[in-house]
Amino acid sequence: MSSRPEHVIVVGAGMVGLSTAWFLQREGIRVTVVDRGGVAAGSSWGNAGWLAPSLTLPLPDPAILAGGIKATLSPSSPVYVPLTTNPRLLKFLADFTRHCTPSKWRAAMTVFNEANALALDAFDELEGLSEPTKPAEPFIAAFASGSDRQKLIDEFDHVAELGRQTAYELLDGAEVHALVPSLGEAVTCGVRLSEQRFINPGRFVHALADAVRARGSEIVDADVRDIRDTATGVELEVRSGVPLRADAVVIATGTWLGSLARDFGVSTIVQAGRGYSFTVQPEHMPLAPIYFPAQRVAATPLGDGLRVAGMMEFRKPDAPLDPRRIKAIVDAATPMLTGVDWDARTDEWVGSRPCTADGLPLVGRTRSPRVFVSGGHGMWGIALGPLSGKLLAAQIARGEDAGLLSSFDPLR
Repeated sequence: MSSRPEHVIVVGAGMVGLSTAWFLQREGIRVTVVDRGGVAAGSSWGNAGWLAPSLTLPLPDPAILAGGIKATLSPSSPVYVPLTTNPRLLKFLADFTRHCTPSKWRAAMTVFNEANALALDAFDELEGLSEPTKPAEPFIAAFASGSDRQKLIDEFDHVAELGRQTAYELLDGAEVHALVPSLGEAVTCGVRLSEQRFINPGRFVHALADAVRARGSEIVDADVRDIRDTATGVELEVRSGVPLRADAVVIATGTWLGSLARDFGVSTIVQAGRGYSFTVQPEHMPLAPIYFPAQRVAATPLGDGLRVAGMMEFRKPDAPLDPRRIKAIVDAATPMLTGVDWDARTDEWVGSRPCTADGLPLVGRTRSPRVFVSGGHGMWGIALGPLSGKLLAAQIARGEDAGLLSSFDPLR
């Protein structure tokens, strides 16, 4: 592509795709957004909504293997791998396991440190949104034992060794319960994190869609089946519709990214790492997110209730919700929270986070100069979506290849 495109189609109306559309508009490029399910129809809706640089870490973690592979086969495990003969999933799991080493984690964390330093600023650049980000005060990590807490402190120390300090304060049992009365008797100590934020993800992504529309773009309900590089532009084949044409395209379809991007040299497997959530009504609503690291459970107040989320389940993205995963979250969270009627939970949800084996997103140009991708953010599509959109828009509009884009190279 010898010059900047005048018209770009973004396939995907989640946080990642809409952020890309917004920043492309700021570059003066006409944008059309298409999605088969509508705005925030995928994993952008039911997640915990954290904008927490202190906890935005690579998914491939030596701690996952510390308990042994056998533990991941249990339906109650926070990281669950069902027995399978699916060759694609087996290949992903083998690659993922190879990246669960201290040296691989440090390499990925170095990249995350750079991204985390920029992520919140990218949110601040989004103008014209009716839904704000919110300061997470107090953002509490709660523990049943001092040894559990020390594991998180050790992780912060490792991050600091790679150049980024985490602002936190240690709390004893009385202090943490005074800050968050809804914590259960099992909680004996905590960590108070500073400089974090959170959002209501569904509302925020819809507000972002409204801002994109207000700036002149259309969001089209269409199922894109194929993309062709015509040498003068791109043509998108859609189910039961007239082909769509533009100068360039961004594929931001989450877990389904590979089906459209594979023909353009993107061979990295994007695997569904399914997360679960539901809503409860505690007697004392927390003011900000709570994290239970040992249980790998997150809780976020979202106005209409407390969203409780957890699980990383590697299986097909369209598989039905498994009630055993909901039960596992309930069982893990029950001792840690009080005043909750767990049987009265609502909004049970499962969504497919798009995961890569090395834990790094896929953001940038493909083998075609007219086809770009943004995906594979794992659990961090909400937190890193605006930054990814900003970096990709600068590459498309001005040919800028920021340092992060070399680490996020979709052709790696």
